[in-house]
Amino acid sequence: MNLYHISNTPGIKLFEPRPAPSRSGAEGSMVWAIDREHLPNYLLPRDCPRVTFKQTEQSKGEDVERLIGSTTAERIIVVESGWVERILVEQIVLYTFDPAPFKLQDEGAGYWVSLEAVAPIAEEQILSPLTRLLQENVELRITPSLWQLREAVADSSLQFSIIRMGNAAPPPKGFISKYPVPT
Repeated sequence: MNLYHISNTPGIKLFEPRPAPSRSGAEGSMVWAIDREHLPNYLLPRDCPRVTFKQTEQSKGEDVERLIGSTTAERIIVVESGWVERILVEQIVLYTFDPAPFKLQDEGAGYWVSLEAVAPIAEEQILSPLTRLLQENVELRITPSLWQLREAVADSSLQFSIIRMGNAAPPPKGFISKYPVPT
């Protein structure tokens, strides 16, 4: 098993631990990586806001029907229409790590962390993240706003990740969230 890190920066020879984001619940400085199962969630420009979700054994039928529908895709990834142009032109870099220095941080999200600096064992420039993403077993959906979907998915029994919502378009007028709105 390998672990991965997506970046906009090519040529990184050593990943140094950085302070954990306050919303992560982790303390201290660390290098973050993701497992292969969750890699499709990150095959987009780094700052692109997205809501991703999938069915698990614990998912309720009504949630699957309402949010996933009849797709055969393993995972749904939803982005805002305002990000499509950047998705089409931005390149990303996929770094591969040996898993030895990492410990599992969040199984549902596929997050792994290392408290020590880590050198990648491989680097791959991805010229077309969209093409690479569509090689995975995912369904990509595009919507004007992620906010209502974020609420619906967070209230569901589906496994989900909500990524970079601080970069999303502002919530629609009159939108009321049960969850903190990132600033």
